[in-house]
Amino acid sequence: MARAFRLLQAPPEAPGGARRGDPPAHLLRTGPDTVGEDLLKLVLTVVELLRQLIERQALRRVDAGGLTDAQEEELGATLLALHERMSELCAEHGYRLEDLDLDLGPLGHLLPPGR
Repeated sequence: MARAFRLLQAPPEAPGGARRGDPPAHLLRTGPDTVGEDLLKLVLTVVELLRQLIERQALRRVDAGGLTDAQEEELGATLLALHERMSELCAEHGYRLEDLDLDLGPLGHLLPPGR
């Protein structure tokens, strides 16, 4: 863990010392004025990560052939409903699903590409 923290770099400074506007959507910056929105975005990010993990596990189960056709159908409908609800929640709060991805520096992005 200590090695991972040593790899993390400080965010780059704005060129010419100019004041920065809002941070890019993939960066999480907290402040006393935006703590509610920051917490909401973090919660949505964790929920999206869990949703994607559940989706991948479900696809592994389908590929393994251990489910009946009815179970596969129900699983597909449930995953689609989860995805749609996450999209709705993001839209309600002014985010896109892509905005929930966090840049972890040298560790890469939190969410897999193309999601």
